[in-house]
Amino acid sequence: MPQPRRTSVTLQHRSTPAGLGSAAARGAAVARRLARLYPQAECSLVFGSPYELLIATILSAQCTDKRVNAVTRGLFARWPTPAALAAAGQAEVEGAIRSTGFFRAKAKSIRGCAAALVERHGGSVPKVLEQLVKLPGVGRKTANVVLGSGFGLPSGVVVDTHVGRIARRLGLTRHTDAVRAERDLVAAIPRRHWIGFSHRLIEHGRTVCTARKPKCDRCRLADLCPRVGVRPA
Repeated sequence: MPQPRRTSVTLQHRSTPAGLGSAAARGAAVARRLARLYPQAECSLVFGSPYELLIATILSAQCTDKRVNAVTRGLFARWPTPAALAAAGQAEVEGAIRSTGFFRAKAKSIRGCAAALVERHGGSVPKVLEQLVKLPGVGRKTANVVLGSGFGLPSGVVVDTHVGRIARRLGLTRHTDAVRAERDLVAAIPRRHWIGFSHRLIEHGRTVCTARKPKCDRCRLADLCPRVGVRPA
């Protein structure tokens, strides 16, 4: 009599969908599908200029965009230009951004960033990634956000915690390090999708591919996804 099959209790890792063996093929298919599913997805930070987006993105570290938007409304009314923010006192700025968390370090960063904009770039935000990442408080993620959403320039793929998590599930990267993950995504995602890809993936993560209990049964990327690291239901 044949023995009953044992059910695996290991993490689920489906075989690669037919025709999508390479990360580039899967990445292109995922990017096209996301563009159809979330055509209106965009940066959730509220800003009126690249300067405002730059400061808001620095403040968004380990803080919700909703909280940042509530804070920057008053921040930019009080200090509307890089010169005004650079001249503000540390204690004043700390008080204005306290609710975003890590307010002392963030106040130092945004004041230093504003001062650098005035001193090095005449008060304007540079459109070059190499110049942006030299500003206080600015890394590749922030630079990519500003160039993509502020100037419409596809300089790379923004990789935050949510983008990295879902990209690994999709088999587009295996790295937890954001810089390495971005390198993989830039290679896998067509350049025309770089700006919108992260916003769409974040929206997908909020509504379907949630961290703890992804809704794989209703996911419209299911046929493209190997579900790396997803526990079987």
